[in-house]
Amino acid sequence: MTDQDDTSGTGARQRAMEAYESATDTLGQAPLLALAGGLAAGALIAALLPRTEAETRLVRPTARRVKDTANVALKAAKDTGSRRLDELGLSRDKGEETIRSLLDGLTDAAKASASAALDAARNADNG
Repeated sequence: MTDQDDTSGTGARQRAMEAYESATDTLGQAPLLALAGGLAAGALIAALLPRTEAETRLVRPTARRVKDTANVALKAAKDTGSRRLDELGLSRDKGEETIRSLLDGLTDAAKASASAALDAARNADNG
């Protein structure tokens, strides 16, 4: 081994020790961050491992209840939102009618503006 090899090995060892010390200082200063990182790593590892038959049997009823509860909550939100819009007189048909009326009004305004501009231009040429 040459002196250069020994020096690079020592440099790498020194950098590794500094990185380790920095990591332990960070963990000491932010234990909740370390806990969150550990939980995230654990969740990732658990997601990558295949589920056992026993886990499937144990998890299935809970997953079904969560799914059913979410569906009930979604239906309640939709029904309440639709009911509230109906109370306000807002419906799909009413919305389409309002948009159609707005577009008709914009079209009429554009035609009137164009006609007025044309008349003004003609009068300026004749005047």
